[in-house]
Amino acid sequence: MLQAFGNILKIPDLRKKILFTLLIIAVYRIGTYVPTPGIDGVALARFFQQHMSGGTLLGFMGMFTGGALQKATIFALGIMPYISASIILQLLTVVIPALEKLAKEGEEGRKKIIQYTRYGTIVLSILQTFFIALWLENPAAFGGTVIVPDPGWGFRLMCMLSMTTGTAFIMWLGEQIDAYGIGNGMSIIITAGIIESLPEALRQTWVLLSPLDPSRQQLAWWKFVVMVGLFVGAVIFLILIIQGQRKIPVQYAKQIRGHRTYGGQSTYLPLKVNQAGVIPIIFAQSVILFPATIAGFFPNAGALTRVAQAISYGSGGYIAINALLIVFFTFFYTAITFNPIEVSDNLQKYGGFVPGIRPGKNTAEYLDYLMTRIATAGAVILALIALFPNIISSPHILNIPFLIASFFGGTGLLIIVGVVLDVMKAVESQLVMRHYDGFIKRGRLKGRR
Repeated sequence: MLQAFGNILKIPDLRKKILFTLLIIAVYRIGTYVPTPGIDGVALARFFQQHMSGGTLLGFMGMFTGGALQKATIFALGIMPYISASIILQLLTVVIPALEKLAKEGEEGRKKIIQYTRYGTIVLSILQTFFIALWLENPAAFGGTVIVPDPGWGFRLMCMLSMTTGTAFIMWLGEQIDAYGIGNGMSIIITAGIIESLPEALRQTWVLLSPLDPSRQQLAWWKFVVMVGLFVGAVIFLILIIQGQRKIPVQYAKQIRGHRTYGGQSTYLPLKVNQAGVIPIIFAQSVILFPATIAGFFPNAGALTRVAQAISYGSGGYIAINALLIVFFTFFYTAITFNPIEVSDNLQKYGGFVPGIRPGKNTAEYLDYLMTRIATAGAVILALIALFPNIISSPHILNIPFLIASFFGGTGLLIIVGVVLDVMKAVESQLVMRHYDGFIKRGRLKGRR
């Protein structure tokens, strides 16, 4: 491992890419502290700390922005509008034939879809910032605390312009990482925002342990040891899940052209256990936390308040409905991203077939059957990952703050582990291409085959 890091420094191009990526992350982190004009940031941060720590949609979104939403800075929306626009465009690609045709046009089609995603990001940012401005102007939403001293259209336009520009700039930063850095730019920016809460989680852990003052200790040392073990186990488990796949053998028929023989090789079709990624968790938590967030804005709405209490964060109703939503969105998103008929047609087109299965309709049905079974396992695993922090933070188990528990599973840890693996793969390929030893020894690689 240490040798691999040393090899990185020996490659000028790779070294420049990593340094450039770190520079972009630093610029992003600086932007999360640039305040939006016209807002009392101190009062807003105090309100978030007291009322919206993890149990609302705004608290959930705040995790992806590195605390920028809680401070209402110019990066308050983070990269969430871009993610939403990308997901919406993916859904529309399945529904609208023109977009589906565009997606199949190769590089040129991909560029046009990226451009449409940018436009969608700006539109969503304008809409979101307008409602955020209205929310910030309403003292009743903050228990009578005035967040905006001078409300009105002047503030609204300034808020919309500042935050939308901030989102566009973040999108540009992510694209710069894609072009000149290492790894996926958008994922790295999200990860940088999530990791921002790590120092606070460590501080809270230190306070609970109180090693310098045992009389103030709130967390037993055996619980701390269990927490460390759970963290290591969660990371290992997530690595296995992210990389887990079912390999379907594929054989290509031999073709004789003149005196030469083409094809005939054997390969495999990988079906990922976690085909949907982190999208089902994001969708599910956004849906289930929406009533609680709206109820916070309208405290006098009795029916809405009762619904919010029934599915309040950490309750039995919350856990049950959240699990069902994750399972539903896993199947839904898998059906969108994986088309067994299209895969079967492509195999038949290039002379490939699954041994023992007839090409065409039978292959499509076979792939659909396998993907349904794999998606079922993936949905259950995702639900367990998402709900694990809620379980261990329960007063009946470890009784630790959710900020600490969130690093033992959930959306944040899933994204962090996935991004780290992607970056390691990118660095590994660069090292191997230049005949350097990477993170995985060649002997161990051969042993796995």
